[in-house]
Amino acid sequence: MDAMDRVRRGILAMAGSVALVMGPSIGIGQAAQPAPAPGIAVAAIEPAAGSVVGVAYPVIVTFTGPVIDREGAERGIHIAVTGKTASGMPSGHFEWVSDDVVHWVPDGYWSPHSTIEVDAHGMSTGFETGDAVLGVADISDHTFTVSVNGDTLRVMAASMGKPKRPTPIGSFTALSKERTVKFDSRTIGIPLNDPEGYLINGEYGVRVTWSGVYVHSAPWSVGSQGYSNVSHGCINLSPDDAAWYFNTVQLGDPIVVQA
Repeated sequence: MDAMDRVRRGILAMAGSVALVMGPSIGIGQAAQPAPAPGIAVAAIEPAAGSVVGVAYPVIVTFTGPVIDREGAERGIHIAVTGKTASGMPSGHFEWVSDDVVHWVPDGYWSPHSTIEVDAHGMSTGFETGDAVLGVADISDHTFTVSVNGDTLRVMAASMGKPKRPTPIGSFTALSKERTVKFDSRTIGIPLNDPEGYLINGEYGVRVTWSGVYVHSAPWSVGSQGYSNVSHGCINLSPDDAAWYFNTVQLGDPIVVQA
């Protein structure tokens, strides 16, 4: 499985979801669909209008209530993209993450610097993609490599999770960016009075999972970065490297963790 396939599998992390129901794909040149089912109303569409997001960010449609006719709901969602490398209706598929929320996930990544227009049952919005920023954490090499639009810009020494607290392997997206973040061992089941307990203030946090994995500045582990894995699951970087990544990545950019 290549990195792009793993990102497609991991993209549901954008909503912290666990349940998937796969719907039909749509793509350029597909025959016209029947009319959408009546009585389906949309509460919100993400990304927000006018926002600039990462190339792995799905279109997220939230309905006003549980949807019984999912195929009918899908027929009322139309997506078009214009950009330097692609235009028209993109290829992708629907993934239901709850009874009232569906993701439309592009096959692969959005093209960088594209404009995406969305109409869902009469609610319309549009957003743009920025540069394609891909972060790859290699657990055995103790590195975090960032490429932008296919060009490797920085290979950084890193420290990932220790054997008892391994960093999860897979594909994820940048869920949030937090200039300062409090790390509390109790959130992962370690009491503060445990020898491994901690309550510390961190900086330059890029959230990888809703369960508490971040890429972040870790001055306390600089001596281990590039050599050994000593964290409680996070991807530790030096302060300078963490600041650079924080200022480079966008919400929705892909992050791949490999063994």
